[in-house]
Amino acid sequence: MNLRENTWRRLDVRNGHAGWLHSLIFVLIILNVLAVIVGSMHAVFIRWRLAFRTFEGVSVAIFTVEYLARVWSCTADSRYQHPVWGRIRFMLSPLALIDLIAILPSYLLVLRVDLRFIRILRIATLARVGKLGRYSEASSLLLKVIRSRRDEMCMTFSLLTLLAVVAAAFMYFAENSAQPDKFPHIPAALWWAFITITTVGYGDVFPVTMIGKVIAIFTALIGILMIALPTGVFGAAFLDEINRTRRATASPRQCPHCGKPIDSP
Repeated sequence: MNLRENTWRRLDVRNGHAGWLHSLIFVLIILNVLAVIVGSMHAVFIRWRLAFRTFEGVSVAIFTVEYLARVWSCTADSRYQHPVWGRIRFMLSPLALIDLIAILPSYLLVLRVDLRFIRILRIATLARVGKLGRYSEASSLLLKVIRSRRDEMCMTFSLLTLLAVVAAAFMYFAENSAQPDKFPHIPAALWWAFITITTVGYGDVFPVTMIGKVIAIFTALIGILMIALPTGVFGAAFLDEINRTRRATASPRQCPHCGKPIDSP
């Protein structure tokens, strides 16, 4: 096995050949997220500015080496065998884009740009939490569930959006004359519709007419039923993935007489 194949093999979280390396990067990602959160407190950041900058520099260096190593060694994978197009395909994959977004803001910070843009870039480093998808089994399970149920989820969210638009239209015609400041047009009424359907109910916009209250009651009731749909879809998908993972990792049953594996029914 050459150096390229060995590098790809050790960076691939699907095998356990570099558990310590994956654990190190996992902890580093968590520490980076905590650093961004704590660093948002101005007094703390000013007092420990050197420590924050040193930690940021070390983190960016490690993440950059990791990203470049993945790009260099990805041709060892049959999906990215071509030396040029294979690497481009890998760099455009979702996880590789997350890896790039995780380090790009730090390099842009060295440019002389507007201070507001710098603050945005500092917050953008929270994108590093997306790298957890490589090293967290829970994140990987969530991604598998989303991929396996994407059609059902798209249909459910489409129904929710349609319900919100219809509810907003009815509420606009019912409340516009009574509250022209709260329901000046249908797009403004969409705020009330989505907040009501999702059962958040901030209370900043609400109907005052009898017809509007009736519409709100039906919208809230239908919203509760609609919110249950994605919950059921996600719950069933999680159970399917967990059972599939258990079957894949479970040891095969053996015959008590000859010791040979018994095929599962």
